[in-house]
Amino acid sequence: MQPEVNDRWFGEFRVRQLGRYFYTIHGWVDHFVTWRRDLLKRIEANQDTPTDYLIGADLVDEAAARASELDAEWLTQEAGFLRSATDIAEKRIRATNEALAQTIARFPDRHFATCFERELAIVVDPLLGRFSAWYELFPRSTSPVPGKHGTFADLEARLPSIAEMGFHIVYLPPVHPIGVSFRKGRNNTQTPEPGDEGSPWAIGSAEGGHKSLHPSLGTLEEFRKLVKRASELDLQVALDIAFQVSPDHPYATEHKEWFRTRPDGTIQYAENPPKKYQDIYPFDFETAKWRELWDELKSVFTFWIEQGVHVFRVDNPHTKPFVFWEWVITEIKREHPEVLFLSEAFTRPKIMYRLGKLGFSQSYTYFPWRNTKYELVTYLRELTKTDVREFFRPSQWPNTPDILTEFLQTGGRPAFLIRYLLASTLGASYGIYGPAFELLEGRALRQGSEEYLDSEKYQIRVWDWNSPGGLRGLISSVNRIRRDNPALQNDWSLEFHPVDNDQLICYSKRSEDGMNLIVVVVNLDTHYTQSGFLELPLEQWNVDATRQFQAHDLLTDVRYLWNSPRNYVQLDPHTMPAHIFRIRRKIRSEADFEYFL
Repeated sequence: MQPEVNDRWFGEFRVRQLGRYFYTIHGWVDHFVTWRRDLLKRIEANQDTPTDYLIGADLVDEAAARASELDAEWLTQEAGFLRSATDIAEKRIRATNEALAQTIARFPDRHFATCFERELAIVVDPLLGRFSAWYELFPRSTSPVPGKHGTFADLEARLPSIAEMGFHIVYLPPVHPIGVSFRKGRNNTQTPEPGDEGSPWAIGSAEGGHKSLHPSLGTLEEFRKLVKRASELDLQVALDIAFQVSPDHPYATEHKEWFRTRPDGTIQYAENPPKKYQDIYPFDFETAKWRELWDELKSVFTFWIEQGVHVFRVDNPHTKPFVFWEWVITEIKREHPEVLFLSEAFTRPKIMYRLGKLGFSQSYTYFPWRNTKYELVTYLRELTKTDVREFFRPSQWPNTPDILTEFLQTGGRPAFLIRYLLASTLGASYGIYGPAFELLEGRALRQGSEEYLDSEKYQIRVWDWNSPGGLRGLISSVNRIRRDNPALQNDWSLEFHPVDNDQLICYSKRSEDGMNLIVVVVNLDTHYTQSGFLELPLEQWNVDATRQFQAHDLLTDVRYLWNSPRNYVQLDPHTMPAHIFRIRRKIRSEADFEYFL
């Protein structure tokens, strides 16, 4: 570690393999370094004495006693020289030689070392933990026959289309049997009609529970085939893990001790007064049989890992004990370090951050409700410029099956364009509830609600996948831009830049080597064209402000020549509400030909 200002020290090490690393800090007095520092000062003042070199010789001998055989022999020779040499110039050179200092540093005297009492952890995840694009869809709505329950085979037929759009992960809501007792009807009504499919989150029926598949979707063999086909297309299948059960789940009868019971002997269903969720039983993590419960829940993860699933979206983890998540994630990643966990915890920030510290690879964020420039800048700086970034990886989602924001309900097509462009460029990882977002579904159940009308959570939907008004083209283009530009594959380089119009937001990202530089400008107004002047930090980017540089809009392939930090932009939300510029510097080739890099 190297000293910095005011008793602060800095050190770093590179981790190269997946897994969990533990480290701590040891500190000790380095008597040789102290002696060498003081000797250099004495030499500069011509005040060094023979005694100084005798002291140094003793320190070198002590290091020799701790060293390996070959190094010990050389150190002993150096100590002898410091004691016996008469040539003061040579003695000064040998005593302060960098090789001597580095050799002794490899064999420190830690006899009186102080050790930080805690071990700190670093979790190394696959690249998808940092850079990924998620596409969520309900398999039961993938049938080409309107109204017919979709199957894994139907979903498999849709995979090439999702892969062509450039996504990395296909995320499926629960694929298990759905309970019949207290089943919810369409639009979350308490009175289902015959044929209503119910909510996939009401897990479990006579057909099985968390390790079973809804019989209408297909068999386990067909599910494995789906996962294999996805892998061939460079896609991963992510499963939703919701640790709750319907009253019909086998756990509810075989392990009643895993649930809270009321005085009348019935199991306590989920409630958020005055709302009642009679179709859901939460687990009692404080049960006397907690160890058996925890082991069984861990086995749910391992079962699906054995089927080829390595990415899990975890439903409402903040309603379960922290200690459980710390234990189960540590256990799973010890055996399967490639596994990723996405936390769906829309709750208080400290709770969300705590889950990140416990091991969740990614987390949903408050992005859906951050609409103004001030809100976006403030929130994204918190996520990328504070200590939060050390333990919390954001995944920006403009919508989910539970979240249809007012912005999307009222802003029309421009709102979907704006929110998609923000999510996919502000965040190295992002996701969409696919069909609804891709096809501009903005109908709410009622005014003031964020629930979808005819929500896919409670019924099969028929989607016009080939609708000419959808966002498929834009999504494909942006995902290609993200893939081709390393700057968009990280969060930490995000910087915001001044624009003299609060309806315009401007920010940049850079690759680690600084060679790839992306500037994004977005019009936040869904109704009107907005324009303004932006200010770019050319000196910070090592861009010569006295020469022309090129701003290449990767969305439209239009190239602008700029020659100052201050530049004008104008964006119409009804055509394209954003620029994604790659900044290209002018350089001279060996053939004395100038071109933009």
